[in-house]
Amino acid sequence: MTREVPAAVIAGVPVDGRHWIGGERVASGETFTDISPIDGSVIGEIARGTAEEAAAAVAAAKAAFPGWAATPRPERARILHAIAGGVEKRLEELAVVETTDNGALLRSHRRGVMPRVAHNFRFFADWLLKLEHEDFETRGHTNHVSWDPAGPCVLITPWNAPLMLATWKVAPALAAGNTVVLKPAEWSPLTASLLADIAAEAGLPAGVLNVVQGYGPEIGDALTSHPDVRRIGFTGSVATARRIAASAAANLTPMSLELGGKSPLLVFADADLDLAVDLAVEQYDNAGQVCLAATRVLVEETVAEEFTRRFVGRVSRLKQGDPRDEATDIGPVIHPCQLEKIDGFVQRALAAGARAVIGGHPEQGQYYAPTLLTGVAQTSEIVQEEVFGPVVTLQTFTGEEEAVRLANDTRFGLAATVATGDPERAGRVTAQLVAGTVWVNCFFVRDLRAPFGGSRRSGMGREGGTWSFDFYCDVKNTVTAPNGWKAHG
Repeated sequence: MTREVPAAVIAGVPVDGRHWIGGERVASGETFTDISPIDGSVIGEIARGTAEEAAAAVAAAKAAFPGWAATPRPERARILHAIAGGVEKRLEELAVVETTDNGALLRSHRRGVMPRVAHNFRFFADWLLKLEHEDFETRGHTNHVSWDPAGPCVLITPWNAPLMLATWKVAPALAAGNTVVLKPAEWSPLTASLLADIAAEAGLPAGVLNVVQGYGPEIGDALTSHPDVRRIGFTGSVATARRIAASAAANLTPMSLELGGKSPLLVFADADLDLAVDLAVEQYDNAGQVCLAATRVLVEETVAEEFTRRFVGRVSRLKQGDPRDEATDIGPVIHPCQLEKIDGFVQRALAAGARAVIGGHPEQGQYYAPTLLTGVAQTSEIVQEEVFGPVVTLQTFTGEEEAVRLANDTRFGLAATVATGDPERAGRVTAQLVAGTVWVNCFFVRDLRAPFGGSRRSGMGREGGTWSFDFYCDVKNTVTAPNGWKAHG
C-alpha cells in the first residue's frame, strides 16, 4: 500500500517527494521527513524507497537502454543542452530549494553552484561530439578505438553539494548513452527531484533517468547489488564505499569512488602570507563540509606566529548565520547528527591537549563556530580522520622534507594546496605529494577537462573529460586486416 506524499513547497516552488521511475511519479509505503538545517523546520515528506523501488528503477533503466544507446550522438547532445537550458531557466528556484534543503549559502548557489550544474551538461554534451581516438596501424592492420555505452548506471551522491555533484556523474553517464538510476542523499533529496522534472521537459525519454530516494540499507544495497547494473558511481564516505564494494562484488560491477579527504595546505615562509591566509579561510566554505577542504594547515615555523595572527583576524570577521542572507559567510551544519560528530572530534582533541585558538564549540541551532586547533599530534584523531565541518588544525614544519612528510602522513590523498613564492620549490614539493589534485597558490579551481579523483582511501578511478567516458563506457578496439574485403566465391 502506497502512502500519499504531498509536494513540498519552498518559497513558492513545489517539489514532488515521490520517486521518478520510468517517466512517472511513484510513491512508497513509507516516507521519511526532510528537515531544513537552517532552522530545523520540516520541509516535507519524502518517499522512502525499498528493494521494490530499486528493482523497478533498474528495470526501467534496462528497458530504456537500447533506445538511448542507439540515439545518435548529436541528438543525445541536443537533449543534454536542453537540460542545461532548463537548469538555467530555473536557476533561482534550484538555488533557493537547495539552500533550504542543505544549508549552503544562497549566494554561492546563485553565482557558482547552479551555473556549474548547467555547465556539467553542456560540457559533456560537447565533449561527446569530439570524443575520438586517432586510428593507428599494427603491421598494416588498422586499430580503431570506440566507446560503447555500458548499460544502466547507479549513481549515489552526497548531501554537501547535491545537484552539482550528482550532475557531475549524471551528465557523462547520459552523454555516453547509458541510462541512470540516481539516489541522492536522504538529507538533501529535493533538487534531484527537480532535475527529473527538468530532464523530462527537455525531452529525455522515459526510463533514461530515474530518481529514487531512501536509506542506504533499505534501497542502496538493492541498487548496488543488482545484476543488471553495469556501473556504480559514488561520492561519499569510506565506510559507505566499503559497503558498496562488498555489495557489488558478486557481479564484479565496475565502480568509480570519490571518497573522503584530509587534505593539507602547505604554507612556506616565502609565500604571500595574505594569499595564504585567504586560502586557509576558504576551507570554511560550506561550513567546512567539503571533501577537498585543506583542513590540515602546515606552516613554516618562522612565519607561523604571523600567519596565525592574520588568520584569526580574518576569521573573526566572518559572519555566521542564515545562508539566505547575502552577507552570511558560514551557514549551518547539515544535520544534528553531523553537528554532534563534529563537536565530538573537537572535544576529544581538546581533552587530548589541543588548544582552540578560535571556536571549539557549537553555536545556537545547527551552527558550529569556525575552529582552529593547535597543539595537535600528527598521530591524533583530529589530524588523521575526516571531520567534515568548520574545523582546521595548524602544525608547523622547518623545511621541505618535513612539510612533505607531514602532508603525506594520512591514509587519504584527495587534494593538496601549496603556498610558495618559489616556482622551483613548488615543482619539487608537488612532485612528492600524494593527491589526486594539487593547487599552487590557488584553491578549488576545477576544469572538467582534467582528471578528478583521489589516491589511497580517497577513492578509486578518475572522472572528467575523456576519463569519464572511459569509465561510463566499454572501450573497444577494433582491428581490421589490410585488403581483407575480398568476398568469398
